[in-house]
Amino acid sequence: MTTTDLLARQTAAEVAHWRLAAEALADLDAVAAPEAWASLEEYLRHSVRDRLAGIVASLVAEARALERAAEAGRDPDAVRAGLLRLRQRYLQVETTTDFFADGINTRTNPAMRALLQGYDTLASDAMAAALGPLGIPSPPALVYVDKGLGAAILRAGVRLWNGAHASPAAMIKLTRHNLSYPTALLHEGGHQIGALTGWNAELADALYATLAPRSPDVAALWQSCAGEVVADVIAFAQAGWAPVVGLANVVDGPTAEVYRVRFGDPHPYAWIRVQFNVALCRSWFGRGPWDDVAAVWWRRHPPHAASRELEHLTRVSVEALDDIVGVCTRQPMRAFRGAPLSAVLDPMQVHPASLQALERRAGGTLLTSRYLRRRHPLPIFALLATRAALGGDRAAHYRNLRAWVTDLGADTAARPLAVHPAA
Repeated sequence: MTTTDLLARQTAAEVAHWRLAAEALADLDAVAAPEAWASLEEYLRHSVRDRLAGIVASLVAEARALERAAEAGRDPDAVRAGLLRLRQRYLQVETTTDFFADGINTRTNPAMRALLQGYDTLASDAMAAALGPLGIPSPPALVYVDKGLGAAILRAGVRLWNGAHASPAAMIKLTRHNLSYPTALLHEGGHQIGALTGWNAELADALYATLAPRSPDVAALWQSCAGEVVADVIAFAQAGWAPVVGLANVVDGPTAEVYRVRFGDPHPYAWIRVQFNVALCRSWFGRGPWDDVAAVWWRRHPPHAASRELEHLTRVSVEALDDIVGVCTRQPMRAFRGAPLSAVLDPMQVHPASLQALERRAGGTLLTSRYLRRRHPLPIFALLATRAALGGDRAAHYRNLRAWVTDLGADTAARPLAVHPAA
């Protein structure tokens, strides 16, 4: 056998290996447990499975075409180049399927499955509350649990590895430590809202225009963080002051860390981010327990402990917080059809007094009424989260919140909500 024949045979064997590996990915019940798939709302389950099946099918077709070329004795160099591309594409598809499978597989435990179903519903309701009035189709949410400090999102509609397929759902990661206080869920949904409405870029320009007369450096800082500001503001408008507590818990650390500005990091540095979230509450609700969070941060991380440059950015930003809040919540925006955010998501609906009034009207049915869960999911969630933030028997508050979220998911499973594919 000639060297050429040996090379051709070896290459054909390698192509067959990767073709078989690609075909194995098509068994989606092997990459995620059937009971985990079954936990997804029907539309979401079909949407995710169909999208993954399409990605795998394109890979298998590529592998089979390359295998036919090898069997036909085509140019060995061309087949070899195709083999190397196939290997790379396989790894990309494997990463994509594993990402979705890992998230879905966090639902194999029955109790976790029931809780995450509730968070799917809550996240989907939150996005629909903002997008529905604007006539923008709201994507479904698929919530999963993972390690770490901070939540994350793979937005629906984001193009996956080959550009031909987009994520069929908003994949939202909740961290294990925050499963009982998941206000980050609304922040991550805020990223989806900001992207679909176009508010991210618009707010970035508005922040720069507002702050540049004070300081171009401060204006540039807030402009660069506009996407995260969008998500924080939307979480505030949907859950009131509860997200302040969750945020402060996650971004705290040594003083040097809370004043650190990292190159390329889209988040405002931790100290000013907490103060901004408090300023949102103070502007709309007046004084309250959120001011206690701000006071602790002033004492724990005094601005004079920052570097000279950052101390300047901090001082000017603090002086401008009322203006920043005004731009974010009261200034008309094209993203909201010429209205301010507050006309679409009214923060006063989650004012502490409004939440207390809702609790009085509910009487003893707040935690048990299916009607109230489906009609007022975000205010009730805000109320339960603020109870936990205020203290008392926190373990009991956490249990109540998780039980209510679990019931919310069961409501949806019993009568699925109408959902629509992402725009």
